[in-house]
Amino acid sequence: MLKDLFRGRPRYATVSPTPTETREAPPQPAPREAPDGLWLKCAGCETILYRKELQQHGQICPRCGYHFRIGGWERLEQLADAGSFTAWEDHLASVDAIGFPEYREKLARAQARTGLSEAVLVGRAAIEELPVALGVFDFNFVGGSMGSVVGERLTRLFERAERDRLPVVVVSAGGGGARMQEGILSLMQMAKTSQAVARYRRCGMPYLSVLTDPTMGGVYASFASLGDVIIAEPGARIGFAGPRIVEETTRQKLPAGFQTAEYALQNGMVDLVVPRPKLREQLAQLIRLHL
Repeated sequence: MLKDLFRGRPRYATVSPTPTETREAPPQPAPREAPDGLWLKCAGCETILYRKELQQHGQICPRCGYHFRIGGWERLEQLADAGSFTAWEDHLASVDAIGFPEYREKLARAQARTGLSEAVLVGRAAIEELPVALGVFDFNFVGGSMGSVVGERLTRLFERAERDRLPVVVVSAGGGGARMQEGILSLMQMAKTSQAVARYRRCGMPYLSVLTDPTMGGVYASFASLGDVIIAEPGARIGFAGPRIVEETTRQKLPAGFQTAEYALQNGMVDLVVPRPKLREQLAQLIRLHL
């Protein structure tokens, strides 16, 4: 048509892409994400902490000093001389005496998770070369709750310590108190362990009770509160019923820091609050003084 005669030519030539240019760019590798579990938030100061750094500090926040919970084997490694621990009563195992739903499965999961057969390790050990009868709880095993086997192991610990004239050290971490899956059989352990402590006192050796976070319920209301010297870790929650239950029952506002180790120290419920790095040294010093 006539109008096409007056149409300007394009200024730039169209160049067909070469085969190389039509080739798609290779896919870029996705950014690598950090594996889960490498970091965690401090419950004290909310700082994000690297787990390996936390382990190097004994599971204590290097910023604010918050004491994280630790397992039974790790606690044993921190307190006892290397290679000195000999387990007692490890053959005792819990049974589902009252047919509580899924109790056997719960025990199996706890055993796989912690590497323990029950919530407390008991045996003979040495702390700075001083022989002791040692009991160590693990909160990760059903909340460190006290069932029939826990009560029996502790009772035999005190009985053997009386026979062998050994000081007793028990590190409690029983936020679960008496184990509800065993009913009255669990509650009976409160009286049994308390009687074992009373009989042990006849030999004149010291019983040092260490309360860690949390030490509550039937554990605190029996053997844990009967030590000749009661030591608590900083910030540990200590008491019978939790603060929410206490507030609802008494209909009163609780004071700041209620049921913490520091509050218990101010009100005469514990004798010492000792940071974890100094606990081994403090226990050894107290044993030497008593001996």
